[in-house]
Amino acid sequence: MAGYQKSAWFFLQCQRFHTTVSRYKGKTATEHLWLMRQLKDPFVKAAKVENYRCRSAFKLLEINEKHQIFRPGLRVLDCGAAPGAWSQVAVQKVNAAGTDPTSPAGFVLGVDLLHVFPLEGAIFLCSADVTDPRTFKKIQEQLPGQKADVILSDMAPNATGFRELDHQKLINMCLSLLNFASSILHPGGTFLCKFWDGGQRHLLQNRLEKEFQNVRTIKPVASRKESSEVYFLAKLYRGIKAPSKE
Repeated sequence: MAGYQKSAWFFLQCQRFHTTVSRYKGKTATEHLWLMRQLKDPFVKAAKVENYRCRSAFKLLEINEKHQIFRPGLRVLDCGAAPGAWSQVAVQKVNAAGTDPTSPAGFVLGVDLLHVFPLEGAIFLCSADVTDPRTFKKIQEQLPGQKADVILSDMAPNATGFRELDHQKLINMCLSLLNFASSILHPGGTFLCKFWDGGQRHLLQNRLEKEFQNVRTIKPVASRKESSEVYFLAKLYRGIKAPSKE
C-alpha cells in the first residue's frame, strides 16, 4: 500500500509539473530555461514557505548570520528595494515593526525606481532614483537624525547583454551611492553592495578600503553559481574627516 501511495504521489507531482510547463508552450528557449531553473530552485520554494517576497532574502539572511550586520534599533536604508525581500529581513532584524516590545525599535527605508507593495515596519520611496540629488534630500528627510546605520544596495542596471559594460555601469552606481553615503552613513556604520565581477571592481574595492576599516568579498550560497554576482561588505565606516589645517 505504501508503495502504491508513493507511486501515486510521484504521478501527481509529474502531472503538476507537466501542467506548469505546458502553460509556457510557445515561449523562447531562454524563457524555458528560466522556468526550469525556478521550478528546481530550493530558495524559490523556501521563499514561498517563509513568505518572503523573493529568493534574495536568503542572501541577506546568510550574510547577517555570518557577519551580524543587524541588531534591534538600527536605521537601515535599502537601495534597489523592489520587490521588498531585503526590507522584510531588515524589518525583522532591527525590530522596525516593534514586534518585540523588550527591544529597541529600528527603522527601515526602501528606495527603488519600481513600485514596492507596502510592508509593515518599512517606508518606501518609489519611482525614485537613489543617485538623484532630489531623492537624496527625501531620504535625509525620512531618516531619523538624517543618518543610517546600515546601507544596503541590491541595485542593478538594466542589462545590455555586454558583460563588461553592465559590470561598469553597476560599479558606477555603487560609487555614486558611496558619494551620498558620506553624508548619511553614521560613523561605525555598514555598507553592503552587490556588484558584478569584472575589471573595474578594484575601483570600488579601493574606495571602500579607504573609507571603512573592514572590507570583505562575499558570495552567498543563495547566489547562483553561474552568476557573476558578488557582494562587498564594508564595516566600521570611518566617517568624514575634516581637512587638516597646516
